[in-house]
Amino acid sequence: MAIQVSPEGVFVRVPKKTTDAEVKRFVESHRAWLEKHLAKQEKARAAMEEIAPLSAEEFRALADKALRYIPERTAYWAKIMGVSYGRITIRSQRTKWGSCSAKKNLNFNCLLMLAPPEAIDSVIVHELAHLKEMNHSPRFYAAVKAVFPEYDKWNGWLKENGAAIMLRLPR
Repeated sequence: MAIQVSPEGVFVRVPKKTTDAEVKRFVESHRAWLEKHLAKQEKARAAMEEIAPLSAEEFRALADKALRYIPERTAYWAKIMGVSYGRITIRSQRTKWGSCSAKKNLNFNCLLMLAPPEAIDSVIVHELAHLKEMNHSPRFYAAVKAVFPEYDKWNGWLKENGAAIMLRLPR
């Protein structure tokens, strides 16, 4: 079972045959975590009320910048990590910074361009590490930290500031 908090709400993923009572117990056992993340989400939402979403023109410029910058950085890190990848796609997701498919295609969120370069690199290295380990095992994180020792710092930055950035997506 898993709980996800996003700007759209709270989602609980459960196996098909899970009973309502089991779901209630699971959610209740994670109440403190859920309250913490909902408060963080609300804080970000309140801060963003003062900042308008990106205009269509700003959004296009950001996507264009991402189309130039992210493939260049991906090629840089792939060479260091000794991996090869398929296609790179720039998207505008509300909940993910990046993803890696089984076909070795990489997807990145154009909103990364609103983050510091080190945070962008942390996402790129994370996705490239999936080309070595298609999971989040200790071996996966060892591959990430072998080339990007400050991963935890910048991943933390995205966790702390990411919700506010995601709210900049045009509505």
